[in-house]
Parts: sequence; structure tokens; C-alpha cells
Amino acid sequence: MGVVAKRSSMTFYSNGTDHYSHRVRIVLAEKGVAVEINDCDPNNLPEDLASLNPYNSLPTLLDRELVLYEPNVMMEYLDERFPHPPLLPVYPVARAESRLFMYRIQRDWSSQVDVILNSEDMDQVDTARQQLRDSLVTISPIFGEKDFFMSEEFTLVDCCIAPLLWRLEILGVELPEAQCKDLLEYMERLFERESFQLSLSEEEREMRD
Repeated sequence: MGVVAKRSSMTFYSNGTDHYSHRVRIVLAEKGVAVEINDCDPNNLPEDLASLNPYNSLPTLLDRELVLYEPNVMMEYLDERFPHPPLLPVYPVARAESRLFMYRIQRDWSSQVDVILNSEDMDQVDTARQQLRDSLVTISPIFGEKDFFMSEEFTLVDCCIAPLLWRLEILGVELPEAQCKDLLEYMERLFERESFQLSLSEEEREMRD
């Protein structure tokens, strides 16, 4: 596991296949945080997790006495706790816009990914897969305007998007090269980042050929 570090008061209970855990691991790697990563089997969770997290869920971040169990809250906490490099804009309006982008990613893309991965209704899965593909194709030109999503700098928004794009193959979503040139180039930029490579679990490395 790439983000494992020297002994630390911070522990991250992570699911090595889960895109929500992955987004937090990217932030940890981007910040160079000394953290103990506990890769957990979601079907056989550690006994102490239930005493820490009332939902007994993954991911869970433990920093001394603080316990966090919502991924975006973890990401913003880490950005404030370890301010360099900053992963949200300085100014309130731009920060609010970034949070709104993260909300829309959750509503429009992450929710479709969750259906594809978890639903047993194949019609529902096919619909979610088509909607995710169509949405990505439609928005592809935006990724050509700046190096990162609506920004010249890598931000928490990119940390939310990257795990979804890394999983497109296992989701059965194929992007047409002619229509998605900008998005595919953006994906290359993300995947080549050192922090992204460090964030990958063994299971995630096996997701792409």
C-alpha cells in the first residue's frame, strides 16, 4: 500500500477497492501525511471500528481523539490540518464553487458508479452505465480548458474525480477517443501524478491493464 508511512498518531481505515476511500488516500499522499493505513475487508471489519464509528463503516479516519467517517469531511480536515500544498482555493467564492463541484460529482457521477458496482438490477446498472458515459462525453471539452478541473491547480475536486475515472474499465464504461480527447488527456495527467500512484492499493493497481 503506497501511502503507508512511519509511525503516526493518525490511522486510516480504508477499503482498497472503494472509490471513497481512494479519494482520501490521494489527499493523504498529496500532503505527504505520516499515516498508518489499515486496509480492511468490508465483510470482516476490525472489532475496534464499531467502537470508533457509530456506522461501523469505511472509510474512517482516526487522528488522536478525533474520528471522522465521511470522506469529504476527511478531505477538508486534512487540507486544513496540513495546509501545504493547499487543495482548496483561498477565496470564499472559489472555495464554495469547489464544494459545489464536489457535490455535483457525488450527485451526477459517484451515485451512478455506486449503482453499477452494487445494484443487482441489471436494467438499473445498464441505465447508470449509459448515463455516466453520456455525462462524461458531454463534459469532456471542459477538461481541455485548464490543466485540472476548472482550475490551474490540483484540488480536492480532482481527488474526487480521479478514483472514478481510474475505475471506468471495471465499470464497463468505454470513452470514444474522438469525442473525449480532452478528458483522456486529463486522465493521463492525473494518473501520472506521484501522489496518485502512491495512493493506489494493490487491488486498485489490478483494475487497469
